[in-house]
Amino acid sequence: MSGKRESVVDVQGTVEDGFEPVRDAFAANFARRGERGAAVAVYRHGHKVVDLWGGTKDGDAAADGPVAPAPWEAGTSQLIRSASKGIAAIVPLLLHQRGQLDLDAPVGTYWPEFKAAGKERVLVRHLLSHRAGLPVLDTPLTPAQAIDGVSGPAAVAAQAPVWEPGTDHGYHAQTYSWLIGELVLRVTGRTIGSWIAEEISGPLGLDLWLGLPEAAQSHVGRLASVETPLPPASTGLRVRPKRTVADAYADPDSLTSRSFAAISPAPDENAPAYRAAELPASAGIATARSLARCYAALIGAVDEHPRLFAPATLTLARTEESAGPDRTLLVNTRFGLGFMLHGPASPLLAPGSFGHPGRGGALAGADPESGIAFGYITNGMQKNVTADPRAQALLRAVAAV
Repeated sequence: MSGKRESVVDVQGTVEDGFEPVRDAFAANFARRGERGAAVAVYRHGHKVVDLWGGTKDGDAAADGPVAPAPWEAGTSQLIRSASKGIAAIVPLLLHQRGQLDLDAPVGTYWPEFKAAGKERVLVRHLLSHRAGLPVLDTPLTPAQAIDGVSGPAAVAAQAPVWEPGTDHGYHAQTYSWLIGELVLRVTGRTIGSWIAEEISGPLGLDLWLGLPEAAQSHVGRLASVETPLPPASTGLRVRPKRTVADAYADPDSLTSRSFAAISPAPDENAPAYRAAELPASAGIATARSLARCYAALIGAVDEHPRLFAPATLTLARTEESAGPDRTLLVNTRFGLGFMLHGPASPLLAPGSFGHPGRGGALAGADPESGIAFGYITNGMQKNVTADPRAQALLRAVAAV
């Protein structure tokens, strides 16, 4: 018998009959998988069937101080890192659905400055499917430049592609922010954060922001801080032989390292300025129940709200655009238009599922065939990129119901 003591956390919230395995898996994450503070929510056919939370929301920030760490609450929200990409992708797809954006048009049609440095033939769909050849910047941006709304778009507009656009794919870890954000601004005259607030979060009643506005600063008291990475149970990645993701991160000249270091030095993710930044690649903030509710609204009606995606748009979201070895992540990834698709590197609920993970743990997505929408957030960031073991345990529990 092992002498290691399991961590016991009082899991709060509700599950409907039949979904008790999700509660068990959530509790097991705290006991055996190093969970710190987290929440998970599941919708089925537009109805919330799981809404759970537990742990603490400020972990390391208070663990050594005189005040006990604050408990995670029902409405605690969390930075979701790259799970923001899936939320951001909703906007260009809805603009296309409304006839305001042609996915097969050159990006320069809407953003003339983008045509520089051999990018005349980069299509809108290339930005969404990580095929634009722009995962890195020759000159990284400082954290202040990354969030100023000007330097990022100017940098990607001037950047030459590192491969012929449209011929291959590689995860645009940071540059996705300025590519998608500026495209939406050019098409609509609104920032992507304000568009989401007005067209998605407001109507659906979501605690979900791409750029925490000043008026929402009262929510900061309910916002969990991002904590230092915990030792992972598994990388969750299947990598090519001879070169691992760890190798690539250690090589400052690799596409992997340069892609994630497009903002350098790494920003303080707990800083108010970063939380307010409209960075579609990395700075979304949400509750688990709002992520699940948002994805539920993409695939079906939620309460009195009609579905957001028409059937044709839903097909676009989950039709494979990119597949195979990813030049940035060094694993076989699959992308639709803005969403990751189910595959070995990032397993989702079922083969027809779409969504997006966030580096360190977060995951959100939906499976139209089963009517399931899923949201998971955590402040116990682990060193996983696309397949966190805690999120995967929860998905397995949902799939088994």
